Parts: sequence; structure tokens; C-alpha cells
Amino acid sequence: MTPPPVSPGTPLAHLDTPALILEMAPFERNIERLQSAVRGSGARVRPHAKSHKCVEIARRQLKAGAIGICCQKVSEAEPFVEAGVRDVLITNEVIGEAKVRRLADLAQHARIGVCVDDARNVAELSVAAQHARVVLDVLVEIDVGGNRCGVSPGDEAVQLALAIKNTPHVRFGGLHAYHGRAQHMRTVAERSAAAQTAAAQARSTRDALARYGVACETITGGGTGTCFFDAGSRVYNEIQPGSYIFMDADYLRNEWQPMPEFEPSLFVLCGVMSATVPGRVIVDAGLKALAVDSGMPLVRGHGGLAYAGPSDEHGIVTVPAGTPAPALGDKLQLIPGHCDPTVNLYDRIIAVRDGKVEAVWAVSSRGALW
Repeated sequence: MTPPPVSPGTPLAHLDTPALILEMAPFERNIERLQSAVRGSGARVRPHAKSHKCVEIARRQLKAGAIGICCQKVSEAEPFVEAGVRDVLITNEVIGEAKVRRLADLAQHARIGVCVDDARNVAELSVAAQHARVVLDVLVEIDVGGNRCGVSPGDEAVQLALAIKNTPHVRFGGLHAYHGRAQHMRTVAERSAAAQTAAAQARSTRDALARYGVACETITGGGTGTCFFDAGSRVYNEIQPGSYIFMDADYLRNEWQPMPEFEPSLFVLCGVMSATVPGRVIVDAGLKALAVDSGMPLVRGHGGLAYAGPSDEHGIVTVPAGTPAPALGDKLQLIPGHCDPTVNLYDRIIAVRDGKVEAVWAVSSRGALW
């Protein structure tokens, strides 16, 4: 099914719903704010494309100064490489012959890095790289508090790095030290403390590698919630925030000051489809239009209105007593609770400036789950 056509110049009020819209002015400010904040820190910016899955957005990030992008899956990376992105880090383990073969094939067209936490995976990557006649950058993932993938910092990481150095067709590319759970710790103090702990573990691992004569050229990690701490640590020389360009409702629940603060730029435009009961209206954006795993969306620009809950095709918006209720056919803008999986529900992002459509961008890696 193809969505209704949208042309540049179309007024926002004329868009059919639900639609995923991107306000260009705050989006552009967010990109510049990040680049400006880390300038002079020695940290490169490698934004994570899993948030947007959109080639056009990656191009704008690269033009602003990013050195490459991150992706989470091989299939997610493929459209970016095909479109000319020449430096991609897969911030994940890639397991299985078919996936590893496709990963090595990508390295025929771009510099490709990938994370590992098991020597058996290193051997698998080596075989695929030999077959494709490429060299893969392989980073050791260390668990710095995310309790997800990764080996322990220190000796275990050193032994895996040595295995990579002793394996043909792969190259030790450094350490991946991403603390995912820290990104949504609510206070600045909590996130700062978590970032300091992660940096200390990465530093100690780097120093242990040096004692074995192994140079660690890259320490990469850091998301939207901790990237300024990571860049300022002088341990990380690469950061990989993703959601900073959009800012979802969950990130907005974080405390930010005195850190630089990003602005919401991504919204789901929805329409009121029923207004029969006092105190509530029903909109046409439910579970198939919004991800709610990190909480409900926020209603933009309507004080007191609250998105109370979704079903498959419907969303309940409550209207407090004394607050004017939206009328049948009115349109509301919702700040998604979690931007990444919300974007993955749409074929396109509609870029809007000054109340009119500026461009329509494909969600190039939508559904790329393997």
C-alpha cells in the first residue's frame, strides 16, 4: 500500500493522518547544537542511524561534520552504503553465516566496523572477509553497565583483542563502550556518574591493552543522554547519539540543565475521529502509528490534553474540565514516547518548514531487522 501523495508546498493542515512529520528548524538546530557542543573535545561524532533509518537525514549529519554513521543491523546499513555513505559501524554483534557474508560484502564498498564479544565470532568474520577479499574493522564490546552484550572490561577484553590481532582479514578497531541504561537516568547527576564509571572502565581496558603493546585507536559509545559527558571525558574519542535530532517524550522527561538541551522536532500528526463523549476525544493514531514501550506520547501545544492510551487504530486523548475540546476533524501533534520504533512504523518522513511541506524523505531502512 502506498500512502497518499504529498507535494512540497502542501500546508501542514492539509496532510492526511496519521503522518510522521519533522519540523526542520528544531531538527537543524539540534544537529548544530551537538556539533558545536563537542567541538574542541577531541571526540568525533558518529550519529546512530537506527533512530531515523533515513539516508537524507544521514547526509545532513555528515555535511554538518559527522565522520560516519552507526547502524544496528546489516540490513539497516545496506541502504546507506548503497546511497554512498562510506563509513559505517555496526554497533552490535553480527552472528550467522548469511549475515556475516553480507556484512563482508558491504566492506567492498565502504569502511565497515562491527562489534564482537566472542572469539568464535571473530573466526566467522575472518572467513567471510577472506572470501570477500576485504578487511573488517572489529571492535571489542565491553559491558560498562548496560548488562546486554559485551565482555568484562580489563583482562577478558584484552584476550579478545589479542585474538582479533592474531586473526587474518580482520583488524582490531578499538573498544565499543556504550552504556544504554544510562541514557534515561533522569537526573544530570545520575547520568554523569554512570558516564564516569563507564569511562573509567574503558580507560582501564585501554591501559591494559597498552601493557600488551596493543594500540586502541578508537573508544566509541555514548548516547543522547550522556554524549556531552562522554565527549568531555577525554577517554571516548567518538560518540554515537541518535535520538538527539528528534527528542522523544521519554528523553524530555530527563533533567538537562546545565547540559545543552535538544528540542522536539518529530511529531505524529493525527486527526480527531470521534468526539461524542465529554472529557475525551479519539484520534486515529494508536499502536500502529506510535511506539509506547517508553510511555505515552505528549500532546503538543494543548495545555491539559493528555494521550491516555492506545488500541490498534485508536488513541484516547483526555480533555480536562474547563479546557476546550478539539472538534471532529481537528488535527493534533503528538511527541512520540520512543522515536526509534515510531519511525520504523512509517514509509516516509514529511519534512515541514513554516507550516508547509518542504520535502518527503523515505525511511530507507524501515523494517530492516536482520
